[in-house]
Order: sequence, then C-alpha cells, then structure tokens
Amino acid sequence: MNVYEAIRKRRDIRSYYKPDPIPDEVLARILSAAHFAPSVGYSQPWNFIIIRDTEIRKKIKQLVEEERKRFENILDEERRAIFSKIKVEAILDSPINIAVTYDPNRFGPNILGRTTMPETSLYSTVLAIGNLWLAATAEGIGVGFVSFFNKERVKEILKIPKEIELVGYLTLGYVKEFPKIPELEEKGWNRRLMLSDLVFEDIFGNRPGEHFRLLLDRTFEKIFNSF
Repeated sequence: MNVYEAIRKRRDIRSYYKPDPIPDEVLARILSAAHFAPSVGYSQPWNFIIIRDTEIRKKIKQLVEEERKRFENILDEERRAIFSKIKVEAILDSPINIAVTYDPNRFGPNILGRTTMPETSLYSTVLAIGNLWLAATAEGIGVGFVSFFNKERVKEILKIPKEIELVGYLTLGYVKEFPKIPELEEKGWNRRLMLSDLVFEDIFGNRPGEHFRLLLDRTFEKIFNSF
C-alpha cells in the first residue's frame, strides 16, 4: 500500500472493529512509525500509553457517555436526530486504546524553532498521531479518535502528570472493512469541502486561476474517490 492509498483508506473508525488481538510485533511497528514523526527542534515531545485494562477503559467510557448527553442537549431537534445515529467511540469494542501525550519541557525550555511559535511542539505530537494512523491503516488496523470527555478527568484516571498534556485518545483494532466515506458524511452530519475552495495563492483569499482550481478538484477525485 503506498502513501496515497493509506491516506485514501484511513478513516475515523468506531463501528467496524473485530475482536482479534493486535500482535505485539505489529503494534511495535505502528508505534515506531509514530516515533519517526518530525518534531520542532528534534524535541520528540510525545509519549504513548497503551491501555489494555478493561476497568480503566470502562471509567473513560463513562466520561464519554456523560459528555455525549451534554452535547446532545445543546443541539436543535434536526441535528439531535442525526447525532443519535452516530457512534462516538469504541473504547470497549477495540482491543487496544492508546493515549498520546505531549511534554512541553522535554529538552526545554529553549527548543530550536519553538521560541516564536511555542505551539509547534504540540503540532509535532499531532504529526506523530498522523504517522501512527497511516501506519495502522497500512497494517489493516482501524483507528478512532475519542474526544468526548473532560480530558483533565482522563488524565487523572491515567495518572498523567499535571504538566503533561493529553493530545489524543485513540482506539485501535482490526476492522471488517474500511468504509468508503467517513461515517459523519454517511450519516449526514457534514460533507467534504471542495479542495479548490480552500487553496489560495500568494495572499489569503486570493484564489488561483481557474485551470489550476479545476486540476485540484480533478486530482483529488482521481486519487481519493476512486475505490
């Protein structure tokens, strides 16, 4: 599978997990890909917490259920009807959960490239998650990103130190299939924007010429909507 195919197949998986365990050798490859991500000033600010314990995961799932109800209550009737059909997590349906953290003090405080944009260390951790996600997809493993919880309470459950930030909580497992379109698009929550509407030239808001805009959309369609 080349990188374009991995990007094309990658989905936020919540509904398609199989119970099959992930071999340690495969998990090691996926985490190696994550650790190979670029980072500002070569700071490598990430850590990965592998969560197998069912009782720990039940506690986090309970936080998700609480937050789901709160979110549902702020929606109008139409959006609430759509949201009721959407699965927001697979914490217990997947064999492994991984929490990804960011340490702002690693090799600090004077990180090369971070003095003017301190948020770049956080971005580095997000890039590690991106590498993990694509490597998992290439291994036939689905990844789901869980964010329906109070992250400070999750940090307490996982005993993450106060100065360390929780960036991502992921569910991993082999899948029955990678769906052809994202679940949120399938359920009618949102749709993918046209690439040509998001690309500017030289200055913000200045659109490229019509030929290149057409090329952007045709290329996207050819590469990413062809399976």
